[in-house]
Amino acid sequence: MYVKPKKNLGQHFLTSEKIAAQIAGSINYPIDEDKKAGCIEIGPGTGILTKYLMQNPRLDLSVVEIDSESVEFLVANYPSLSIEHRIVEGDFLRLDLCKHFPGGFPIVCGNFPYNISSQIFFRILDYKDEIVQVVCMIQREVAQRIANHEGTKEYGILSVFLQAYYDIEYLFGVDETVFNPPPKVKSAVIRLTRNGVKQLPCDEKLFRTIVKMSFNQRRKMLRNSLAQFFTGSEAEARFLTMRPEQLSVKDFVELTQILSANRQL
Repeated sequence: MYVKPKKNLGQHFLTSEKIAAQIAGSINYPIDEDKKAGCIEIGPGTGILTKYLMQNPRLDLSVVEIDSESVEFLVANYPSLSIEHRIVEGDFLRLDLCKHFPGGFPIVCGNFPYNISSQIFFRILDYKDEIVQVVCMIQREVAQRIANHEGTKEYGILSVFLQAYYDIEYLFGVDETVFNPPPKVKSAVIRLTRNGVKQLPCDEKLFRTIVKMSFNQRRKMLRNSLAQFFTGSEAEARFLTMRPEQLSVKDFVELTQILSANRQL
């Protein structure tokens, strides 16, 4: 059976066994010797990565695939997943993961569809208390944006949000020639591992608002993009002439604390 890549789903099927094995081998989540760890693969397509994940005896693998043709292929070629009802046909962005995977899902892996990769990461943040490690292949520019720190042009909203809760490693680049069809961009594999931050020491809703508003006008100084929040207090002074890409996650937390306190005065 041949699965035709669908442009509307952003499908670019990996064809390199070597790269698939490298991605699967990049999972280093510490798993107890006496039990398996739940792992969700997003968008398995024709299963080139799936088979290497299945070879890891310490993973309890399930896959989520939105394409019915790919699901049919996976059922035919990976019967053990099908028999155990570990092939979920649906949209990862809309699934209630706790309902579908009650045994837990500390690991997420996959060749993420590039057209929705940012949305997938925001969805992962919704489940940050359950998802301990993410190993994925995405567009190289997005990988750089996520992994880079303050002071770089790639640094942005997704960088801050993810780095607040995950340690991020840029693992290796992937050439466009190992896909069918080849994408027009280069790719990269990154690994996100949950850090020790269970909750930020600030109003997290306000933190998200401040980060978004700052980067939505990233060329402006914060005194302009966040004018509605500043009150002229001495504590705000060092942030007034800064631009968002100059602030670390810690700085954004501190700024949120200051602006939150001002609002309560």
